[in-house]
Amino acid sequence: MAAFGAGVEVDTVLQNSQVRPGEVLRGQVNFRGGGSDYKVEGIFIDFTAVVEVESGDSEYKSTYSFLRQQITGSFHLAAGAPQSAPFEIQVPWETPISAIGGHPLRGMQLGVSTELALAGALDKGDLDPLFVNPLPAQDHVLGALDNLGFRFKKADLERGTLHGSRMPFFQEIEYYAGGDYRRNFNELELTFIAGPQAMDIILEADKRGSFGSSNDTYSRFTVRYDDHPGQVEQSLRGGLQSMAQKRGWF
Repeated sequence: MAAFGAGVEVDTVLQNSQVRPGEVLRGQVNFRGGGSDYKVEGIFIDFTAVVEVESGDSEYKSTYSFLRQQITGSFHLAAGAPQSAPFEIQVPWETPISAIGGHPLRGMQLGVSTELALAGALDKGDLDPLFVNPLPAQDHVLGALDNLGFRFKKADLERGTLHGSRMPFFQEIEYYAGGDYRRNFNELELTFIAGPQAMDIILEADKRGSFGSSNDTYSRFTVRYDDHPGQVEQSLRGGLQSMAQKRGWF
């Protein structure tokens, strides 16, 4: 139970903290009035993520909201009175992956917080962790990279909006190159831009492991969710090979 400034106690219970993009997050906000009667102007659910921000030569982490939804209108909260408000919120398609196989993905921090508009001010409660697992098509891509010998390095969120995206940040899943591709580049960065029927995949590779240099090369292609896993792996291989050919690495 998180105690807000006016003494109101709030407890948000998620029915399914393990979700996928596009699915519905269900939960209930339980709360109890403080020492006086209050008019609550509304309850809001806020999806947040920890994002890396570059500023000049320095880098710091900041919390970004990427969805804020009101789940109640105004109502009277009597002193000491218990109440509850259920909610259902669709998880945005572009929500970054924060868990694989139900296990947290290293480097990712996503959460859900509850805001209470009370007495003309907003009070935000504690952050409840949100674990977003890959879509089946994203799982196929991750599995294909494993099959090709790529090794997971880390994942993070970078501030910025990519073409075709509505998010104020984008996810980079970083790998050490493996298999035959070790002769072509040292590291690979993977970004998904997901939608309802398909997703774009962005690959970035750097032969010398220093991303952002003139040695970087990119590939972007689209995968449909009804594509067979073999088609997904073929598209991935094509993207990797096109990057290698651009630099004359084959």
